[in-house]
Amino acid sequence: MPAQAARSTYEELARHLGGLGAVRRELVRALPADCPPGSAGVLTLLHKYGEMRMGRLAELMAVDMSVTSRHVTHNVERGWVERQPDPEDARSRLLRLTERGERQLDTLSEATTVALESILHDWSEEDVAGLNGMLERLRADFGDCRVTAPAASSPSSPARTAGTRDSATTDHRRNTARH
Repeated sequence: MPAQAARSTYEELARHLGGLGAVRRELVRALPADCPPGSAGVLTLLHKYGEMRMGRLAELMAVDMSVTSRHVTHNVERGWVERQPDPEDARSRLLRLTERGERQLDTLSEATTVALESILHDWSEEDVAGLNGMLERLRADFGDCRVTAPAASSPSSPARTAGTRDSATTDHRRNTARH
């Protein structure tokens, strides 16, 4: 494939990826009203990684500590998350998913699944499986590599690299439920 045609293909891909915001917004609409996306993200991360301190959760969510604190408070008030003293540091608290939180995750997962089934009802199982495979591959490639600018773009300056994004953050942004 000629270089210009390949570039055009990647530009088209970038436009499609940018358009995924509409997909995410539709999936967010399927969530229960009492569980906004940030709260769902807290539940998802605690389920995936287990108990953790607030600072680690903020890092995984890639948001400010104050934003994380609001999401955690929302979850604690509903009984989905509890704060426990950290045995290694009495000044700190560990966040832990409760049984109610696990049930809420099941509710979120079901709502997301129903929404996807409704929207993609006319897709074949092979199409859905193919999309799942391609998205997993794309996510893995972004989680496992560093994006490097081509060295030929500027002979006088070194190639720039961007840091890798934590896969939990990618998980959270890709989906707010377990699926």
